[in-house]
Amino acid sequence: MSEPSAVQTPQAFPPRIFSGIQPSGGLTLGNYLGALKRFAEKQDEGIETIYCLVDMHAITVWQDPAKLRQQTREGAAAFIASGVDPARSILFNQSQVSAHAELAWIFNCVARLGWMNRMTQFKDKAGKNAEAASLGLYAYPALMAADIMAYHATHVPVGEDQKQHLELTRDIAAKFNHDYGVEFFPIVEPLIEGAATRVMSLRDGTKKMSKSDPSDQSRINLTDDADAIAAKIRKAKTDPEPLPDTLDGLKDRPEARNLVNIYAALAGMTAADVIAQNAGAQFGSFKPKLADLAVSVMSPITTEMNRLMQDPAEIDRILGAGADRAEAIARPILDQVYDITGMIRSRR
Repeated sequence: MSEPSAVQTPQAFPPRIFSGIQPSGGLTLGNYLGALKRFAEKQDEGIETIYCLVDMHAITVWQDPAKLRQQTREGAAAFIASGVDPARSILFNQSQVSAHAELAWIFNCVARLGWMNRMTQFKDKAGKNAEAASLGLYAYPALMAADIMAYHATHVPVGEDQKQHLELTRDIAAKFNHDYGVEFFPIVEPLIEGAATRVMSLRDGTKKMSKSDPSDQSRINLTDDADAIAAKIRKAKTDPEPLPDTLDGLKDRPEARNLVNIYAALAGMTAADVIAQNAGAQFGSFKPKLADLAVSVMSPITTEMNRLMQDPAEIDRILGAGADRAEAIARPILDQVYDITGMIRSRR
């Protein structure tokens, strides 16, 4: 095979959104409002959308294989039940497209140890026993960068806790471009928007809603039925003060602010509008309204997820079809990366 005469170096990149969720089970209202709902809405903006169950990220800590398969299917069902249409978006699981792992190695060689050492999420997850953590957990951000750059994605919807990793993705792309004298990778932009991009615990408004919280009352699970959703909202921690006249009045009231934000996100309103409509209301009257709203939005998602999970073969078919579409985008990009870096490949 002759050497490439010139490597294409795109100057302008068509807008493309990429994002992923770990199939670690236990998806919550926070995942829906902070990610899944927004993923579905992006389909209406005329931008190509690529969504991924990042099962390779999941195994940075040990996973039971049967549970990982189940949780990957459950995650796919959650995407679809939340409005992500596999015909309009590309939906697949990461391990079916080898470009992610291949590009991750290239990026491991571009990223600097000092950059990785600054990643706070590794320190949080590894804890005091960092020496026992997997190398994969340490190198996780390079794989995340590869997830994004394998598709020349230009925008990524992220939560506040992932902003640092996205900044690293930008650094890796910029260094690759600089080192090889190309303008090959876009400098991706974060999309952080909406009233409830960070949904907090129903028991402690200073902590993020999480499946790892010991108390099931702290979260609304996407698998909760209507009675459970309503009961958790009614029992959510609040304070004795009524809702204020302005958003400024929610300062230093984290539980109150959290419930207002959740209402706003579920209703498609701003937090300011929620306050304007409910100024002076006690939580004894506000929480039932929120419970009714949450049930009306979330119950159909739970029902659809349950229906989809009855046919795992169909979910696998959807993920496989999505992987074929993803591969068709990623493989030519990866081939050019190999050309740029000087890799000889006579078998294609």
